Amino acid sequence: MATSHKTTFGITGMTCTACANRIEKNLNKLPDVVATVNPTTEKATVDYDPNSTSLETITETVQNTGYGVITETTELDVLGMTCAACSTRVEKILNRTDGVSQANVNLTTEQANIAYNPEVTTPEALIARIQNIGYDAQLKATAGDKVSQKSKELKRKRLKLIISAILSLPLLLTMFVHLFNLPMPAILMNPYFQLTLATIVQFGIGWQFYIGAYKSLRSGSANMDVLVALGTSAAYFYSLFETIKWIVQPQITPHLYFETSAVLITLILLGKYLEARAKSQTTNALSTLLNLQAKEARVIRNGTTQMIPLKEVVVGDHLIVKPGEKIPVDGLVIKGTTSIDTSMITGESMPVTKFENDEVIGSTMNKNGVITMEATKVGKDTALSSIVQVVEQAQGSKAPIQRLADTISGYFVPIVVAIAILTFIVWITLVQVGQIEHALVASIAVLVIACPCALGLATPTSIMVGTGKAAEHGILFKGGSYIEHTHNINTIVLDKTGTITKGTPEVTDFTGSNTTLQLLASAEQGSEHPLAEAIVTYAQQHEITLSQPETFEALPGKGIVATVDNHTILIGNRQLMDQYDVDISMANNTMQNYEDAGKTTMLIAINKEYSGLIAVADTVKATAQQAIELLHQQNIEVVMLTGDNQRTAHAIAQQVGIDTVIADVVPEEKAAVIESLQQQNKKVAMVGDGINDAPALVTADIGIAIGTGTEVAIEAADITILGGDLLLLPKALYTSKATIRNIRQNLFWAFGYNVAGIPIAALGLLAPWVAGAAMALSSVSVVTNALRLKRMKL
Repeated sequence: MATSHKTTFGITGMTCTACANRIEKNLNKLPDVVATVNPTTEKATVDYDPNSTSLETITETVQNTGYGVITETTELDVLGMTCAACSTRVEKILNRTDGVSQANVNLTTEQANIAYNPEVTTPEALIARIQNIGYDAQLKATAGDKVSQKSKELKRKRLKLIISAILSLPLLLTMFVHLFNLPMPAILMNPYFQLTLATIVQFGIGWQFYIGAYKSLRSGSANMDVLVALGTSAAYFYSLFETIKWIVQPQITPHLYFETSAVLITLILLGKYLEARAKSQTTNALSTLLNLQAKEARVIRNGTTQMIPLKEVVVGDHLIVKPGEKIPVDGLVIKGTTSIDTSMITGESMPVTKFENDEVIGSTMNKNGVITMEATKVGKDTALSSIVQVVEQAQGSKAPIQRLADTISGYFVPIVVAIAILTFIVWITLVQVGQIEHALVASIAVLVIACPCALGLATPTSIMVGTGKAAEHGILFKGGSYIEHTHNINTIVLDKTGTITKGTPEVTDFTGSNTTLQLLASAEQGSEHPLAEAIVTYAQQHEITLSQPETFEALPGKGIVATVDNHTILIGNRQLMDQYDVDISMANNTMQNYEDAGKTTMLIAINKEYSGLIAVADTVKATAQQAIELLHQQNIEVVMLTGDNQRTAHAIAQQVGIDTVIADVVPEEKAAVIESLQQQNKKVAMVGDGINDAPALVTADIGIAIGTGTEVAIEAADITILGGDLLLLPKALYTSKATIRNIRQNLFWAFGYNVAGIPIAALGLLAPWVAGAAMALSSVSVVTNALRLKRMKL
């Protein structure tokens, strides 16, 4: 092997020597790989040539063989990046580091997400690796700390801009003397005065560009700082040379370009400040989520009640929450009853009544009752913290569309420097032979206008704003790749129970007297069946006083027989009534109609006399039909996938407007159904809420979990819809399409700007200060365009 790298990593899932041999055999099939797998230590040692086989390929080979690779992830804040070339350089170095399987570096969030092998490297080693190439890094700060840091950084940039502008203004005025022959104070035209101001700006305010350029060149790359340092230094030192000539020969008129270097630095700082300010607005969604948290909690300790900071609350603490206060953390009600506004988490517009032993979610609003609750989840484990984490993860990830810009940015600066040198040579040898001034101005303009910042910002800013806007409406994209893939979806598969329907049965129809209902519900108190619970709830809603049944017997497949207040109660199907010779002929038509509508219908007999019937169904969510209409308007095919029988499934589908129904599917077959749809060249999104939906969610091109569902489903999904409102489905698709459209606009203008700007500058048609202003505005325009997504109507 030409370049040998050695790595060791843990493997999960091995049960015997045969497993180790199988993995070893597959790894050794890879080019330039020599691997040994030890089944005792459950580790693989691999020598490989990274030019032939990447560590990511090695990891995928183990996983494709059917085993797992032990990796850990870390998130680092990367400091000192100024353009896309910087982020590309850091990412490339990290991905070449032994033990790193994948690293993504996001210029907008200034964050690196790294998957690494803990046997080979550590976060501290990765930080050192970044520092060795001229940047700095630290373990990721909390979202709140990051918002605070960005605020301080913005103030620092504003102060530096103001100082630079004050010093550059007198130099800028000299430009009007040259252009329009306007009268100005003599001191402004004095070379000593201009030299003093320009030197402070060049080496005081602008020293950051020299540091950045040095670090970049030292690491073997070139970034925006190199272009700025070269361009402004050329103007400054040429002017310094002219000043020295004037000192030696006072009779000559020096040709000074001090205003070019100083104004360029000021304009670049202006662009950076406007860019930073605009970027800070892209994190507003995260700030909004963080501001939802309570700041303090009223805790009972040692028999006394005291207010403490939220971060001091621990699991098991008993907390008192009064009306109008936010629930501090996730927990259980142990005393009291109240109504809670959970709209910020679940999307429920109406307050939800909470009784003892009911769960409450941190940061929701207590409306009208004093409760005592026990803290069950605190800190990063709360529901809101999980949402913030998902949003941060999405904003820090990369969409595949960004790879093109990253690749170009990596080669961009050296190419621009070459073009600038060529421009200088052509001007001084062919256009205006021997005249250095025009050649210098044209080459400086090329250097300045061709900054790759806009390219680097084009994708991540749109991703940040798009995912943030979605999060404000209860749509959580887990990463940039998911927001990109979602816009290609043309088929959505919906689970029925808990997704289209509410997931809990409710009484829809009842024929009979209040006495019948009282006896019916009293009898059902003895059953734990969901249908029985629905009947009891229905009676309670009608303020029916229930009695305790004297006897109760469940007859599997038929119903129940009970005795209540000396009455014999029969509740069940036709077979039960036939068994007790109850005449139900008068109920046949009504019962058939209810069953055709997909409702579970139960006959009621009191003392062997038919007394009525009751229909129970898992009712359709209020917004389901409207959501499916909106999906159809987006040319999305909607399919229902359920384990229910054909009749019930078609009845529900007819209610909500679904044309395609796949029923009688057992849970383990759902993933196979998704695969069959994909084989028809369909891009499929699966929407579900249960554990049995998890395999299908993973198999689909995009998995969408309903936030009222299980944690397993949410973990398996690519998108989470909080609260279960299906109207968020078409909104998620619209968000994806709008974000990708915005990214394409940004990339078009970023590419177009450089393609058009470089030739214009090379032809000498742009003054350097105009090129500097155009460069600054290009980055600002990209971020401003991304911010338009904040006004997107969902």
